[in-house]
Amino acid sequence: MTTFASGTDTLTRDALTVLQPGFPGTTAPDWLLRRLGEGLASVGLFGRNIASPEQLAALTAQLRAERDDVLVAIDEEGGDVTRLEVRTGSSFPGNHALGAVDDVELTRAVAFELGRRLAGCGVNLNWAPSADVNSNAANPVIGVRSFGADTALAARHTAAYVTGLQSAGVAACTKHFPGHGDTAVDSHHALPRIDVDAEVLAQRELAPFRAAIAAGTRAVMSAHILVPALDPDHPATLSRRILTGLLRGELGYDGLIVTDGMEMRAIAATYGIERGSVLAVAAGADAICVGGGLADDETVRRLRDALVTAVRSGELPEERLADAAERVRALARWTATAAPTQTRETPAAGIDVGLVAARRALTVTTALPYEPPAEPPYVAVLTPVANIAVGDETPWGVAAELARLLPGTETGSFAGEDAGRAALVSAGERRIVAVVRDEHRHPWMATALDIVLAARPDTVVVEMGVPQATPRGALHIATHGAARVCGRAAAEVIAGR
Repeated sequence: MTTFASGTDTLTRDALTVLQPGFPGTTAPDWLLRRLGEGLASVGLFGRNIASPEQLAALTAQLRAERDDVLVAIDEEGGDVTRLEVRTGSSFPGNHALGAVDDVELTRAVAFELGRRLAGCGVNLNWAPSADVNSNAANPVIGVRSFGADTALAARHTAAYVTGLQSAGVAACTKHFPGHGDTAVDSHHALPRIDVDAEVLAQRELAPFRAAIAAGTRAVMSAHILVPALDPDHPATLSRRILTGLLRGELGYDGLIVTDGMEMRAIAATYGIERGSVLAVAAGADAICVGGGLADDETVRRLRDALVTAVRSGELPEERLADAAERVRALARWTATAAPTQTRETPAAGIDVGLVAARRALTVTTALPYEPPAEPPYVAVLTPVANIAVGDETPWGVAAELARLLPGTETGSFAGEDAGRAALVSAGERRIVAVVRDEHRHPWMATALDIVLAARPDTVVVEMGVPQATPRGALHIATHGAARVCGRAAAEVIAGR
C-alpha cells in the first residue's frame, strides 16, 4: 500500500479525523501527540491507560495541550465493565442492577455521578450505555451489561442513562446497534447472527435505541453482528442498509456513529481492519474505534492510508469521508461547550449513590431462618472465564468486603468438574459462602453447587450474574452484577449489618 506522508492536505486530515485509536501507557506517546497535530481528533482509553484519577487528569491535559478539542473516549459502563476502577472494581452497579431496581430517577443519578467523575478527569465521550435487550439468557457477552430482558424497561433506563450522563457534560454513545442481546456468540471471537424477523427487531431490539435518540444521545455504536432480516450479506458495522438506511433514515438519527472495536475477530478475521474500516465509513460510520488490542502508530498509519487510497480509487466517496470527519468535529464542539447542569438527577451531597443503588438492587431469598456466621466464613468462588469486554484484571466477588466486616474470612477460587468437592475440602468446618456468576450458563457450576449444598445445606449462595437459576441455599442473594459495590451490599446482608 502507498504511504501518504503529508499530514496537511484535507483528505489525509479527514482520514485521521475519523480514527479513534487506543495507545499503550499512562502518558501519551510522542506518535500520538504528533498525529493529533496532523488531524487525529479522538482517542480511546482502556484500563491500561489509567492508574489514578490524578494521573488520568494529567494524561487528558497532555492530550489537550496538543489539541484542545480532542475527544477522549472511554469504555466506562460502571458495573462489570469499568476502566476508571479497573483494579479495584466499580463504585457503581451496572445496568442490570439498575434495571432490577427500576427507578429511572436512580438510573439518571448514577449516570450523572459517573459522568461527573469522568468529566473531572477530562473524559468527554463514554462508550455507554448498553441498550441491548438481553432476550437470550445464554448471551455470553451482554448479560448484566443490559438493563434486562424487558424491552420497555431497557428503553426507559437507556433514555434515563443518556440524560444523566450528558447532563454531566459527557457525550453518551449508546450501543450496540441494532442490538446485541439475542446472541449466543461473543463478537470479540466470531461473527454473531440474529435470526428473527424485521417486526421482532423493530419492536424489541430497536425500541431502546429509539428512546436514546429521543433523549438526544450524541453518539451510537454499531455492533459486529449479522442480522439477515436487515442485511443478509453484511454485519451491521459494514451495512449501509443498517447504518444509513435504518439508523439515519428510518430512525432519524443525526449524531455520530462509532464502530465497535475493529480489531474484534468478527471484523478483523473476516475482512481485516483496513478493509473493514473502509467499508464501515462507506456504510455510514463516522468514527473507527480501534485500539482494544491494537494500539500503535503503525495501525493508525495503515488505516489512514487505506481510507485515502479508497477515496482516490473511487471506492469511498470523498464527500462521505468529509461528512464523517465533520460529524466528529461537531461532537468535539459540543463537548467543548457542554457544562454540567444542576438537575433533579444530581445526587445530594454526601450520598454514595452507587452504594445506594447496589443495596436497592439486591434480591434476597431465605430457605431457612438465617443467622449470620458466628465465625469468619469461607468464600468459595466458582469462577467462569471472563469475557473480553469485562476482562480478568478487575476483582469481583464478596470476599474482600466480607473480610472487612468479618476479619479472618478466607477465600478460594474453583472451576471445572471437581470444583464442588475441592471447595468442601478447602472450607473444612467453616460456614461456606458460594459465589457464582451466571450459574444457568455453566453446567459445571450448577453441579459444583449441587455438591456443596448436599453436604452443607447452610451454605449462603451469592449470584453475581444474571439470576436465571432457581434460588437455593440457606440464604440466596442476587446482586445483578459483580461490581465492587455489589459485593459490599451482599457482604452487609451476609454479615447481618
